[in-house]
Amino acid sequence: MEKIIHKSELESVAHQFAQYASTVAVFALQGPLGAGKTTITQAILRNLGVTGPISSPTYTYVSVYHLANGKTVYHFDLYRITSVDQFIEAGFDEYLYRPDSWCFIEWPEVILPLLKERVLLIQLQYGATEDTRIMTVVPHL
Repeated sequence: MEKIIHKSELESVAHQFAQYASTVAVFALQGPLGAGKTTITQAILRNLGVTGPISSPTYTYVSVYHLANGKTVYHFDLYRITSVDQFIEAGFDEYLYRPDSWCFIEWPEVILPLLKERVLLIQLQYGATEDTRIMTVVPHL
């Protein structure tokens, strides 16, 4: 599914993605720098119940959020990860598919071979204006 979204539609789009949470374990977000991967992740996490600040874990690789309903969210930024081996050596593969959790992964390209089921791939590209993006959604890789 490809859709042009305007900045003003972000909350509505995030709410729609939060509805996937019952069937999806991994939300993988692709796109160039500044395309909105962190912004859409923040909006979805707020819809899932994360409170407080949500920032991209560019330097720490992963941020962990515990929700009031007992679920856990792992938010990864893999921009600086260069191989599947590096991801596994850091122990990050153990976070994938944990019960009662979701993974949100920005820059997932290097670990796509590890994402085998219950994945929603969200691809973002710049739109015609500064306030628009082209979003392509590919469910269940």
